[in-house]
Amino acid sequence: MDAISVIRAKRDRAELSDAQIDWVIDAYTRGEVADEQMSALAMAILLNGMNLREISRWTDAMIRSGVRMDFSSLPMPTSDKHSTGGVGDKITLPLAPLVAACGASVPQLSGRGLGHTGGTLDKLESIPGWRALLSNDEMMHVLREAGAVICAAGDGLAPADKKLYALRDVTGTVEAIPLIASSIMSKKIAEGTGALVLDVKVGTGAFMKNLEDARELARTMVGLGKAAGVNTVALLTGMSTPLGLTAGNALEVRESVEVLAGGGPADVVELTLALAREMLAAAGVVGGKDPETALKDGSAMDHWRRMITAQGGDVDAPLPVAREQHVLTAPATGVLTELDAYAVGVAAWRLGAGRARKEDPVQAGAGVELHAKPGAVVTAGQPLLTLHTDTPERFDYALEALSTGITVAAPGTSFDPAPIVLDRIG
Repeated sequence: MDAISVIRAKRDRAELSDAQIDWVIDAYTRGEVADEQMSALAMAILLNGMNLREISRWTDAMIRSGVRMDFSSLPMPTSDKHSTGGVGDKITLPLAPLVAACGASVPQLSGRGLGHTGGTLDKLESIPGWRALLSNDEMMHVLREAGAVICAAGDGLAPADKKLYALRDVTGTVEAIPLIASSIMSKKIAEGTGALVLDVKVGTGAFMKNLEDARELARTMVGLGKAAGVNTVALLTGMSTPLGLTAGNALEVRESVEVLAGGGPADVVELTLALAREMLAAAGVVGGKDPETALKDGSAMDHWRRMITAQGGDVDAPLPVAREQHVLTAPATGVLTELDAYAVGVAAWRLGAGRARKEDPVQAGAGVELHAKPGAVVTAGQPLLTLHTDTPERFDYALEALSTGITVAAPGTSFDPAPIVLDRIG
């Protein structure tokens, strides 16, 4: 076997054999296949696709590149959630402690920012002292202490995916359905959770721009999960407008805490509750505390505080604030009919909330704060967005991204908001 023959095969739209897939994943994990060669193969997969047999074998090879975890000793059933990535998508932060408060353990292995979408670990690292990297023993300790843990996948868990995940971010291959499906499901199956709920984002700010592609991805992942014995369902959810009122790291943590305190934006609360109920049902937890009650009675917040503290975080410390702000005002009086999620995500990325290369640092305080959502009546000159960064020379670059993402229609224009949950597969 050699990398060039595998690249050429997929370049020429041939099916990769089981042996080719097994070899290339193993060789890439060991460093025998170089990043530039895997980049070429990833682009060929993006352009030419894979069939279900190839995707299944690719996923299995990534699982076999490392170890599998076992949570069977925990006193509660396990349930996990994964989002395909969006703008302002801080749902994991309130969701994990909420589900723990209602009777399921949540071993949530999360990632860092990919392109214009934020990363859960980047967000939580804005909390002073919080640690993303935990040993297996530490992970089990946090699960027993708080019922939920949010952390990075260890080096031994699907190490092939860890390398490929970072590479996709900087090579324009994030959107490939076979690579998205195998990346997510290799980690989740190796993680050992008993149930999995997938949040497949659809819209301008998602990697899946339309329902047809999103359904294909969801069906692929649900099939991979069920074949591996994981009770898997998927919700397709809208991502043409940012979730909530913030996109950025510390900004989204602040908003998540508001949700756990019984407040927060209505769309974030609605999706958090919908996913929590799916996670509990998938894990077989019935008749327990309803998630809405757990937000109102403080029990979800209690689990959040225990989880963050157990991972070294100071839950009472002030969150970082960017040194510079710039206010973008409404260009006209009327009805705000568009606040494009992709434009906001790119702006937050350019302000320093995301990374252009896998080794880039992120700014904890950078991001975009929304003062109105589509459907709102606005007046010319009123604040629409506040941009946050430590490096003010980034403002012009961020404003350029937003220049075509905001539409204010004439006063009296009717606006019918799209539902948050668009479909369910599983």
